[in-house]
Amino acid sequence: MKLNLFKIAIAGAFISANLSAQTSVIETIKKTPKAPFSYAELSVKEGGKWEGSQYIGGTFKNIQELTIPEAHTDHSSYIRYEGIGLENNQVGYRLYLDWRNATDIFGKKVTGLVLPEVGQDGFESYHHDAPWGQDILKSGRTIGIGSYGRYDEQNDYVETFKIVKSTAAKVINEKNQSYALITYKGWKTWGNAVDLQSKLTIFPKDRFVKVDLNLNNSLSGLCTGIVAFKDIPMKQGISKNKKWAYIATYGQQTLAKKEDNLGMAVFYPLESFDKYVKTKSTHTIVFKKTKNVSYYFLGAWSQEPNGLTTEESFYHDLDKKLDILDKTHQL
Repeated sequence: MKLNLFKIAIAGAFISANLSAQTSVIETIKKTPKAPFSYAELSVKEGGKWEGSQYIGGTFKNIQELTIPEAHTDHSSYIRYEGIGLENNQVGYRLYLDWRNATDIFGKKVTGLVLPEVGQDGFESYHHDAPWGQDILKSGRTIGIGSYGRYDEQNDYVETFKIVKSTAAKVINEKNQSYALITYKGWKTWGNAVDLQSKLTIFPKDRFVKVDLNLNNSLSGLCTGIVAFKDIPMKQGISKNKKWAYIATYGQQTLAKKEDNLGMAVFYPLESFDKYVKTKSTHTIVFKKTKNVSYYFLGAWSQEPNGLTTEESFYHDLDKKLDILDKTHQL
């Protein structure tokens, strides 16, 4: 009995420390709302109960790490805005912590911190225009912007994370960066199952996220990409020394008003590049068989304060970044 009480006390102290750490980060950012910041967030419900795949009742609490419950799937009402969140002054992103594993964009109309308030009333309100902005990307059944999966050449399809033994997520906020670590154990597509760890890092500058993927065994078909919309052309850029490249789209491809514009891009190292494939719904970059790869993605919304409001300015920004990557291999 004493041992059980000790374990409960330790667990309580751990949860309290996590909540305190997250609260401290939020308070620090809000004290200087105009200063550059980065922020990573994970929030789940506590005090309710599972009924099948739905979590009923409870209130959201910010935590730092989580092993996804077996009952959890899309729209379970358990994880706030359904995944991990990444944010800085210019943009926000979320990655679904379920079989979809897509990355979505929160377009921001303000420069201050918004994620702690997003989705507190469920997962419908942030799909609509609000003073802070909104969810602007319709990912559908794709990997969204810059997420990852495995390209199935036979079926011309990007396979996501439908079969996984376990998924664990952790968010970390540091002075000059914030990131999420997601560990997938026993990811099964075809052939042998693999373990994959992804690290998604956002910085207190610009709009990009760096993605680092590491596997326990080499895997063919590992891929990333951008959701494809009808009548929105895809453009490619290659750096001067042919070390890096990008794929990008720009145009009216948001959930916001019709005249709204969004630019999306993925930067990738050419030494890891196998091929580009346009599936029915995704502009796909397929990597060579590998155990690890790193790349970047970004979204630029025309309603962002002091943002990139024209196609010309968007591609000019991409070309500058491509030149930096060519010279330094990092942004």
